[in-house]
Amino acid sequence: MAGEKIFFIAFILFLLIGLIISILNDPYIRRRHKKTLLLIIGLCVSLILQNYIEDTLAAGQTRWLARTISSIYGYAVRPAIIVLVYSILAPKKRFLPAWILVGINALVHMTALFSQLCFWIDDANHWHGGPLRYCCLSVSIVLLIYMLYLSVHEHRHEHILETIIPILTVVMILVSIWMDGQATESRQPIAYLTVAMSFSCVFYYIWLHLKFVQDHEEDLKAQQRIKIMMSQIQPHFLYNTLSTIQVLCHTDPEKAAEVTGNFSSYLRRNLSSLDEPGLISFEKELEHTKAYVQIEETRFPNIHVRYDIQDSDFSLPPLTLQPIVENAIRHGVRIRDEGIIDVITLQLGSCHEVLIRDNGVGFDAEAVRAADRSHVGLRNVQSRIESMCGGTMLIDSRVGEGTTVIIRIPLRKENQEEKI
Repeated sequence: MAGEKIFFIAFILFLLIGLIISILNDPYIRRRHKKTLLLIIGLCVSLILQNYIEDTLAAGQTRWLARTISSIYGYAVRPAIIVLVYSILAPKKRFLPAWILVGINALVHMTALFSQLCFWIDDANHWHGGPLRYCCLSVSIVLLIYMLYLSVHEHRHEHILETIIPILTVVMILVSIWMDGQATESRQPIAYLTVAMSFSCVFYYIWLHLKFVQDHEEDLKAQQRIKIMMSQIQPHFLYNTLSTIQVLCHTDPEKAAEVTGNFSSYLRRNLSSLDEPGLISFEKELEHTKAYVQIEETRFPNIHVRYDIQDSDFSLPPLTLQPIVENAIRHGVRIRDEGIIDVITLQLGSCHEVLIRDNGVGFDAEAVRAADRSHVGLRNVQSRIESMCGGTMLIDSRVGEGTTVIIRIPLRKENQEEKI
């Protein structure tokens, strides 16, 4: 039996040691949380050792002072671990009242060194509880109730599954406290509460890791949106547009005001795309495209963009249509005597279809799949259409004849039902 208990203690210790190694090598968890977790694990390890020492002292000869100090340490550390978990759940708060409770609990148990107010060890090496014997239990339950509140309140805007681990951890600790109270063995090498706190470290590490991986992915998406937005604002386009406005201020002030308004709308739409991680309506994207087109038609009178909008009741990723039209102007029709771009939308079968067709110089469609910087924008558009709305983008281009880009976006389920 003793061998089994030693094996169980060793198992818990090895589990915590492995957890320490994982935390130190985890690139996602912030340094502040790493320090907090490592401190909690260190205190759990010390609790395991304290439990073992307490059990050993209880079975041997009377060592009043050693056993009293060991018990005081165990009662003082348990509530402290709970409050340390608070800083994981709500890292921006200080929790001064909770730490005051932890301090009061420690002071109450320190009275065992000179009184029988909390507990005492008699000459026969038996433990006896005083009037304040339930101080640690009461403080721990109060702190756990607040911990449950933090778990729900601080993460109420997140998915319900993301709050399960903190809530289950609180329940597990409460159950372990009840089990310690029901324990009938005179010797208990390691308390159920100590085991529960040790496993809680594992659960909270998993919870933190998942949360920070998710945050990291959101950061990557935000960076991608910034990169896409910046890739659409070409420095030469900005400089040339400002130069055009400057010239028009002298030759045609009303036209200069119109171009300035379109330029402002273009920039505002590009910048606002940073705050739109999801899809936007086709009308918004078309409005943004028209603002860009009107600027280019002012700069290049030989360019004409025609619109045949038969279907507009659908959504698509931001900065989808405008980059394709921009690519058609910059690399296709700008050098034509009469460059024509047709933007057509219609509903075909189970999908919305957008066609952008030009009579430009065309290009080798394989260049889109190669590492050609001139077509990075098209590849970005294609990738977002596929990942964000399950659509497709096809490119049919012939050198010297022109290019046609076809975007197909599946109908929403409700639209399909209405059609049926």
